[in-house]
Amino acid sequence: MREVIAAHGLMAKKSLGQNFLLDLNLTRRIARAAGPLNCTIYEVGAGPGGLTRALLAEGAEHVIAVERDERCLPALKEIAEAYPGRLEIVSGDALALDETQLFKGPVRVAANLPYNIASALLVKWLTGPIFWQSLTLMFQREVAERLVAKPGSKAYGRLSILTQWRARAKILFDVSPRAFTPPPKVTSSVVRIEPCAPVAECERADLEKVTAAAFGHRRKMLRQSLKTLTPNAEALVLAAGLDPTARAEQLSVADFAALARCWRAMQH
Repeated sequence: MREVIAAHGLMAKKSLGQNFLLDLNLTRRIARAAGPLNCTIYEVGAGPGGLTRALLAEGAEHVIAVERDERCLPALKEIAEAYPGRLEIVSGDALALDETQLFKGPVRVAANLPYNIASALLVKWLTGPIFWQSLTLMFQREVAERLVAKPGSKAYGRLSILTQWRARAKILFDVSPRAFTPPPKVTSSVVRIEPCAPVAECERADLEKVTAAAFGHRRKMLRQSLKTLTPNAEALVLAAGLDPTARAEQLSVADFAALARCWRAMQH
């Protein structure tokens, strides 16, 4: 991979949140963790193709790799030539793509996500149509901890609830900064996320609004923090069977779903 990067003059760009993965043992380990690979694999932020190459080498049937940095496209094209008919390269911004138009049949997502869009992409995939069978993604350790955090912990927040409401997340293993070029200042973690039925019924958009309001002022009691949603915040909390003096981080995912349902009922 160092030779590929040197041959194409690729320096990772901070503005694109890039940290290239060079450790081939590690990229193969991530590829295996993303399996089974007997379907289409969707990779975002392919860069010079370290993980792309590993996915194909580990037997991925078909890889669709999205990359917005045009400097990386020639390196990816070389991989496509080495694996004829198995790699499709999409030049573009994954945040703006409508994935439902890209795929036919089952899809698994595997990606070393650019750090600056990792959370936004995850929220997009969790709150849009579930086109994926699994997500195997690299995050900063701190973000990974948020995905699996339990109520009452410091890491528990909006991302925890949006993830756990309709998916199961598990941290698989940590990755040292030394595995990247340039090395980030933080440890990374590979997380696997699989969809499941919503923990409790509510409209996804309502859940997004309620969690945004509650965690927007996480130190305040709910009767205060939810005033950005409704002047009758205390009545809303009581209608959901919750304590108006509780704080956002004390509520379970099901509690937030109850708040979302009650807020919808108050709108009508």
